[in-house]
Amino acid sequence: MKKERNAILGVGLITVLLASCSQQPQSNLTVSGLDPQNFVADVKGKPTSLYTLKNSNGMEVCITNFGGRIVSIMVPDKNDSLRDVVLGFDSIADYINKPSDFGAAIGRYANRINKGRIVIDGDSIQLPTNNFGHCLHGGPQGWQYQVYEGKQLNDTTLTMTMYSPDGDQNFPGTVTATVTYTLSSDNALDIKYDATTDKKTVINMTNHSYFNLSGNPSQPATDHILYINADNYTPVDSTYMTTGEIVTVKETPMDFTTPKAVGQDIDKFDFIQLKNGNGYDHNWVLNTQGDINQLAAKLTSPTSGISLEVYTNEPGIQVYSGNFLDGTLSGKKGIVYNQRASVCLETQHYPDSPNKPEWPSVILEPGQAYHSECIFKFTVEK
Repeated sequence: MKKERNAILGVGLITVLLASCSQQPQSNLTVSGLDPQNFVADVKGKPTSLYTLKNSNGMEVCITNFGGRIVSIMVPDKNDSLRDVVLGFDSIADYINKPSDFGAAIGRYANRINKGRIVIDGDSIQLPTNNFGHCLHGGPQGWQYQVYEGKQLNDTTLTMTMYSPDGDQNFPGTVTATVTYTLSSDNALDIKYDATTDKKTVINMTNHSYFNLSGNPSQPATDHILYINADNYTPVDSTYMTTGEIVTVKETPMDFTTPKAVGQDIDKFDFIQLKNGNGYDHNWVLNTQGDINQLAAKLTSPTSGISLEVYTNEPGIQVYSGNFLDGTLSGKKGIVYNQRASVCLETQHYPDSPNKPEWPSVILEPGQAYHSECIFKFTVEK
């Protein structure tokens, strides 16, 4: 998804007070090399921290409550060496000073809403526009730029809670949303999203991790082998907005029903959808029919042997191939993130669903419970 150059943070709206090493004891580094002290901050009067999940296999997942972001995921490769397979930053200061969606728990509405306009019970609501005239990922102050309330239940489970007031980015309804991260013994990260509202609203949450399964994001992820369990996708126009069509992938570069390298067709801009997306930045209509036990997608690095299997109860998955990373951002360990250094696999409802009533609904009413789930399961192919 394109957002690196379009996220805007109001000057003076966020104050960060990083803990001083002279005032606090030196903390132990995580397995991924992060210093938890660099995540101790105050953002708009709310404290931030770094939380660490571990399982018996040595896998480690680090998450900050600033945006509910996954900061690092350490996974064993084909040689049993641990590799960090997601892009991110070394500190809260970097996450604020270098706006991005790296690893975030996106809300209220993942993906784009056409011209930022929705209609609920006849009332037209104008949302902020922050991407080619559309509302992207909940607007310029979406939940990825807000502080969740974090609570670590045990070594393998973490909850993040967002209390979103009525009118947050002009979305109606006071919403309480919880994201639960659970790391299992079989190297699966299960992410559950739950929410309630006191007024009719729309909601569509996802995780926006940027994966490079080689563990070396200085190299592009275009060699990764991708499978998508989808016979159809939703085309976009030149502003990345869905047209309302659902079109077959057959005999097009959008066909990943047979696994192929991400980069095999990515530059075939004579196919208008790749030109419009500047590569892959599209929603696929999953064949899984909401069955979380069916494989939705699979990504494999031939270098590391690490595979990522994706399972979800959502009807769609947005695949974004890091097209707008341009080398201006340096991430963890100072590594420069160049174009297509990663692949995002965002499980969600289709873009602009509030304005396309024929598509699965994203309406949440009082008394109803929103529930979405995504499982990222890591395996090794030796």
